Amino acid sequence: MTGEPLFGEPTMGDVSVGCVVEIPSGQIFLAARGAGLVEGPAISLSPNERIDRMFWTYGFRGRPARALTEVLAELLDVSSVGGGTFDLGSAAFDMTRVVTGQMDAYVEPGPRMVDDVPGVREQFERGGAVLNNSPYDLAGACLVCREAGAIVTDAYGRSLEGRPLLGSGADYQMSVVCTANRALHESILREVDAGVGRLAGRIDSRPE
Repeated sequence: MTGEPLFGEPTMGDVSVGCVVEIPSGQIFLAARGAGLVEGPAISLSPNERIDRMFWTYGFRGRPARALTEVLAELLDVSSVGGGTFDLGSAAFDMTRVVTGQMDAYVEPGPRMVDDVPGVREQFERGGAVLNNSPYDLAGACLVCREAGAIVTDAYGRSLEGRPLLGSGADYQMSVVCTANRALHESILREVDAGVGRLAGRIDSRPE
């Protein structure tokens, strides 16, 4: 026995049914791959394509605040008057807000920061561990959002479909950008690219 899964390691793309339930209200978001949102509220994706007008959400819990703020700084600043920013505490809840039209986007660049910028992992670990979204945080919500017509990728713009479904350690954690439309998605990815570059420059320029 090699210890490897008998039928190969399942991936996010193997998820055929996704369900998110709002505990306080009991509202169900149920999607089946290729069949759309089969139970839930009316889909109401925002038509907004402007980052200066977007209402969006992210997660700060367990993330190094200065580093994450550097990456998101321009998005925070540009949307602070004409839009709004929120930390709602749950990736699945955040992403379903895109489906309902309450939010334009959910942005979580944490794993990309760890992968791209030396020294960031150590900043995460000061809180005890690298804490970002694991597959179980995203699997159901990703399928719900995709079947509802939202755009879902990692923070590089790559599909999450090939990512391992099982596992919770830092190596399994996933960045995610979920938006109501392609134009807004591309604008956010450009800002994340620039933000990661700024963060790398700041860390590289620190005195020893």
